[in-house]
Amino acid sequence: MGAWQPLPEGLPPEVRHFVEQLRLLKDRTGLSLVALGARTAYSKSSWQRYLNATQPPPRQAVVALCRVAGTGAEEAERFGVRWELAVKVWPKQATPPGRAADAEPPVPERPAAADAEHPVPERPAAEAGQDPGDDYEDDPTLPWWDAPLAARPSPSRRLLTAAVVLAALLALTALIGALAFG
Repeated sequence: MGAWQPLPEGLPPEVRHFVEQLRLLKDRTGLSLVALGARTAYSKSSWQRYLNATQPPPRQAVVALCRVAGTGAEEAERFGVRWELAVKVWPKQATPPGRAADAEPPVPERPAAADAEHPVPERPAAEAGQDPGDDYEDDPTLPWWDAPLAARPSPSRRLLTAAVVLAALLALTALIGALAFG
């Protein structure tokens, strides 16, 4: 625990503070990165990227770490605010080899018929490129145990469903028995 490599030079203060706090929270769990990956549905290599500031974590990864660390609602909310501040100023990845830094990304071509059937909504010009955090897309993946309770069937509903199925099977068995021996 605590044997972290130094963070990259030139990180914005918001990113540096967020990653340092994330590292402290991870250390508080007492888990290795492998164990943390198993408990959060984010791999060891993903946690290495997040905790070494080479990639911003998705919001749900931060939520999962807070859950594993047993933080209270107030502390988890502070981590959410730190995440929002850090993502807005997170440095962009280096340009991949073979592509100029100022070159526009290639736009895949679509057949005209596909455009008519499924038009791609345009981002308003006012939004495009205004906020450095705009390009960051949060990972919507939620492990099943973090799914909102409203999305899960309630135990009473499952019990009622099982009772209805069993009653239908009993009625069907009685009907078949009556026909066979009647």
